This record gives sequence, structure tokens and C-alpha cells, in this order.
Amino acid sequence: MAFRLNHVNKKTGITYVYESISFWDKQKRQSRNKQVCVGKLDPISGEFIPSKRLKPEQAAVRDPTVTAFAEVIGPSIVLDNITKQLGLERLLRTCFPEQYQQIITMAYYLATQGGPLSYCGTWCKSHAHDIECLTSQRISEILRTISTDKRQTFFSMWMKQVLEDDYLCYDITSISSYSELNEYIKYGHNRDLEKLPQLNLAVLFSQNERLPVYFERTPGNITDVTTLHNLLKTFGFLETKTFHYVMDKGFYSKKNIDELLVAQDKFTLSVPLNNKWVQSAIDDIYEVIHGPEGYQKLDNEILYVHSRLYPWGKDNRRCYLHLYYNAHARADAVDRFTEELIEYKEELESGKLIKEHQEAYDIFFVVKTTPKRGIIVSYNTPAVNQYIKRYAGFQALLSNSIKDPVKSLQIYRDKDVVEKCFDDLKNQLDMKRLRMHSSATVEGRLFVQFISLIYMSALRREMRKSGLIKQYTVRELLQEMETLTKVKYSGKYGHIITEMTKPQREILKSLNIQLQSTT
Repeated sequence: MAFRLNHVNKKTGITYVYESISFWDKQKRQSRNKQVCVGKLDPISGEFIPSKRLKPEQAAVRDPTVTAFAEVIGPSIVLDNITKQLGLERLLRTCFPEQYQQIITMAYYLATQGGPLSYCGTWCKSHAHDIECLTSQRISEILRTISTDKRQTFFSMWMKQVLEDDYLCYDITSISSYSELNEYIKYGHNRDLEKLPQLNLAVLFSQNERLPVYFERTPGNITDVTTLHNLLKTFGFLETKTFHYVMDKGFYSKKNIDELLVAQDKFTLSVPLNNKWVQSAIDDIYEVIHGPEGYQKLDNEILYVHSRLYPWGKDNRRCYLHLYYNAHARADAVDRFTEELIEYKEELESGKLIKEHQEAYDIFFVVKTTPKRGIIVSYNTPAVNQYIKRYAGFQALLSNSIKDPVKSLQIYRDKDVVEKCFDDLKNQLDMKRLRMHSSATVEGRLFVQFISLIYMSALRREMRKSGLIKQYTVRELLQEMETLTKVKYSGKYGHIITEMTKPQREILKSLNIQLQSTT
């Protein structure tokens, strides 16, 4: 146990302060004291003056008048580095001069911890930030000020900064909500199979930069295929350059292809096999595609490939139709086709028809109406069997710019980055449920979520480059940095940064982040 003693030097009159530490002497088998001089008292004010030989942190600890405050800085050091790399603070300050610091703080909270934004104020009390405490009321006020005009200005600047000869993966996810006061919350096809109303969130993701570049929300009862028109229209207003879109078959329609070609945008799009023109193309090459001329090996996967020039529409615009056959994937294709048929049958029986499924209704089902039993839906078994026998195991991609079928398939498969984006959005960033009510608040929340998604995607990209992705997930890395703390002292002592652990030093070194122990 330590206690202090004051000793007055009789010659100089200076009062020195000693720390006396009791310890047990094993050899003498008795308690002993060890005294260490830690400072002196000012002869006029009586203020404690630490000894010059003490380190600043030792001096601060030994000064009884000093107060200390600790804040977690580890995650912020990592995220600050990303902010600087991407120039996000400059962009946000330009678009949101009054709120940019609060937006960044909320994004840091979501990336580091996740959870309802109402808890962000509590998180701020223990973590480094340069703003006032964010109460729930203040957060709601800030979210309402994130207007459509400011968001679109940010998107325009962000896309011009990030995109350069890139492929854009476009996809949609469902976000369930308990709110009944938001006009965008509707019942529709829920991708998480939840029986809740929802809104749909469409996201564009840069394949090369591996960063989200744009999002828009749509009503929950709007199908995927109808959203592309509004996206192209929005980009027309933003005066952006043409892009290369990579999309799955949920976005296929003749109208969408026509619009993409008119806009002079490039695209690679998966085409459903139930389209007669695709089936006709498969019929043409069915007997020859399985030969050595079509044999390809892609990532240890054996494929049989055929590619042809396919003039599109009455203007014969140049497109390429790429056909792929995978014998090993045929069984999975049959299962997916069967699941689709079951879904289509439920739509017919409920009367909730989807326009884009009409061709499948006509080919694979027999619908009868009787006075007693009403609508009776049955499968057109010959048509179903013919489809499975002839077309299961095939995949079709349509592109207006990529002539090489292997490259086209690689680009299409690389769109799994958007799936990881949606996983982050829902599971890491607390977006599986929307608890906010007003449309303005929800839109502000989605924007903050989008900024946080940029941070997580950028950090994952750097972790992939450095090899850290083999050791940590993004959230695990930020949690590993949680124990790195700055202790701030009152008065003249400034602050110290606690000793880093070995994993923390390795993380900062791998991410090329330099950290000074004191300032």
C-alpha cells in the first residue's frame, strides 16, 4: 500500500513529497517501506509540482489535483484513415456544411458497433468525437435535414470521384418495417421471407473499386424489373457519364434492354431461360455445344460455351448472346426451376399476378375456372418435362459490349460484391428492421447507413489487400481496436495513449497507419 509523506529540507526550506510503499521482505521476514521522491510543494501556493525525472503520465497520475478522462480511439484511428483516403469529409462538408460531422460520427458508430441510432449518444460518451452529445431528439432533427437535393449532390460528386471505366453491379434488397406512417412501406415480395411490410433498397456497387456508389429506395410492392427506368432517369438528371451495368435476371425485360441501348449504357444481363428467343438459340446449338469446341475451364469448373452476335430490336442494335451449359449444375437448376414453378402457382391461385411472369404462366400451367371450385391451377406436365430435359443446366447472358463469353461470365459472377454489401447492410448495420416512422427520417437514416457502408466496404478492400481479411471480419477488426484508449489529463499534462497490444500494432502496420504515442 502506498501513502505520501512530506519532508522539509531544513537548509532550503523546500517541502519534498515522497511516496512510501510498503512491501514484505522475504529474507528479513518483516514489513519494510520504500520511499520515492515524486515532487515538491510550491512555497507560496502549496501546489504540488511533480519531479522533472517523472514521465508526463507518471506526473499526471501522482498530482492529486489532476482529473483524467479516457476515450476509446482505436476504431476511429482506422476509420479516420479511410475518411482521409476517400476524401469523404470534404465531400460531406460541401453537401452538408452544418451536419457533416454528425453524419460521420453516426456512420462511425454504425460501422463499429451497429444497433439503433438512438444508442449513438451513449457510444459517443466513451469514444473519440468532436461534436456535441447526440441525443435521440438531436439525431432525428439531423436525419430530417438530409434532403433529397443534398443527397443527390453528394451522389453526383461521389460517383465522379470514384468511378472510372468500371462495372456497376445493380441489385435490390427488401427492408422490413413496423412503421405504418411511411408511404414507401408496402407489402411485396420479401427476399427474407418475412411477413412484414417493407421498402425496397436498390444499390449500385462499383465492381473494380468495391465501393457502394449510389442507392435509392422504392416502395415495397414495386418489382425489380420496373426500377431500372427510374434509375436511368435519375442519372440523366445528375448528368453522369454512361455506365456498364451488371444485373441478374430479375431486371430483364425487353423494355429495359431498349432503354439501356437508347441511353447508350453498356450492360451484362442474365436472361431467364423461359424466353422463347433464348430457347430457340439453345435449340440451334444443342447438338454441338457439348463438343470440344465449346469446352472451357473456369476456376476449375467445366463449362460448355457458345457465343453469337444477336442483333436487338427493329434497329438491329449489336448485342452478344452468351450461352453456357454446366452438367454438374443441372440438378441445382432443376431444383430452382421447380421452386419458381411453385411460386408461380401460388401467384395464379391467389390472383396476385406479376406481369413479368405471364409467359411462364402461359407455358407451364393450365388454369380452369369452375362454378363450384373456382380457379383450378395445374401444371402443364409435358411443357415442364420438356423444359427440364432441354434447358436445365443452361445459363444465358446478354451483353452489348463484351464479346468474350468467358470474360462476360467472370464479370457477371463478380457481382457477388453486392451480396456482401447487402449482408453488411442488414446484419452488421442494423437494417433488417426499420423502426423509424416518417419518410424524411427514414431517408436520412438510409443515407447515414450508406455512408457507413462505404466505410465498411473500403476497410474490407484494404483488409483484402493486406491479408488481414484472413484473420478478421471488418467488425472483428474494429472490435480488436476497442481497447486502444486516449487518457486526457486536466491542466498542463495533455494526454497519453495506452500501450498497444501486439494485434493492434500488426493491424496498424498492415493498414499503413502511423500513430504517435503522444501529442
